[in-house]
Amino acid sequence: MNTIVTYATTLLFMIAFVFSSEAQTEDQNETDQGGMPEPQQTVLDGAYVKEHNPTKRVIPYPHLREADVMWAKRVWQVIDLREKMNHPLYFPLEEIEDRKSLFQVIIDELENGAITAYSLGPTEDDDEFRYPMTEDMIDSLLYPEVTNQIPDMDNPGNMITVTNVQKLQSRTITQFQIKEDWIFDKQRSERYVRIIGIAPMKEEYNDDGSKRGYKTLFWLYFPQCRYVFANHSTFNKSNDAQRLTYEDFFQKRMFSSYIIKEANVYDRSILSYAKGIDALVEAKEIKQELFIMEHDLWHY
Repeated sequence: MNTIVTYATTLLFMIAFVFSSEAQTEDQNETDQGGMPEPQQTVLDGAYVKEHNPTKRVIPYPHLREADVMWAKRVWQVIDLREKMNHPLYFPLEEIEDRKSLFQVIIDELENGAITAYSLGPTEDDDEFRYPMTEDMIDSLLYPEVTNQIPDMDNPGNMITVTNVQKLQSRTITQFQIKEDWIFDKQRSERYVRIIGIAPMKEEYNDDGSKRGYKTLFWLYFPQCRYVFANHSTFNKSNDAQRLTYEDFFQKRMFSSYIIKEANVYDRSILSYAKGIDALVEAKEIKQELFIMEHDLWHY
C-alpha cells in the first residue's frame, strides 16, 4: 500500500514539473518572438547617485491689492513648440528617466486628479474656467477613436473601415495658448506678468492630408498647475546638474511667444481683422505698446 502511495505522489510531482517547464518554455518563446521584458535598472546610469529630493515648494505671488493696480492689460499669446527656444517644452517625445514633455506631464496629472481641465463650453471658445471636465470627457480627449481604412484580407482590392482607440501622443501637441495679465503695481513700482491659464493646441488635418488649423483641447488654471510644474524637470542647456523646472521656465519667461489677442471692445482676436504678415505686424505693435507703457513710467 505504501509503495502505491509513494508511486502516486512521485507521478504527481513529475506531471507538475512537466507543466511548469512547458509554461516557462512558452514564456521564453513569447519573449524571443518579439515580447519585450519589463525594463530593470541594474547599473548606475551616471557618475553619481542622484539623492536630491525632487519635491520643490512654489514661491507664492506677492500680495496684490486692487487699489494698488494702477494699470492692467489682458493678452492672449501662443507658444509655438516648433521654435528652437521652446524645444524644452516639446522634448523628449518619449518619457526618459528624469524628464518628460510638458503635455505628458499634463496628461499624467489629469489622470491622477492633481489638476482640473476646463472645457471650451457650448460656444467652443470659452476660456473663463466655467466648465470643469468630467473623467469621461477627459478620457474621450486623451483616448480618441481613430478611423482608418485597411485592405480587406478576405476580398483583395477592397477596403474596410476599422475604428481603434489610440492614446493622444504628446508629439501631436505643437502649440500652447496662454492667457495672462500685465499689471503695474504702484505700491511697489513694479510690473507683473501673471499667467492665468494655459491650453494645449492640436493641429487638425483634412481628409486629403492638408492642414486645417489648430484646435484648443481644454484650458488649465495656471496657478493650480504651478504646484505640478514645480516638481517636473525640463532640460537646462547650461548645466545638467542644475535643476530647471517647468515652473522656473514660465516664471523666468524663457519661452518665445506671439500675441494673438488683446482685451478690446469687440472681444475679437487679431486674425478676425488681419491676416498673414499683417497679423504678425499687429501682434508686434501690441507687444511694443506694452514695452513703451512700462518704459514711459520712468524718467532719467
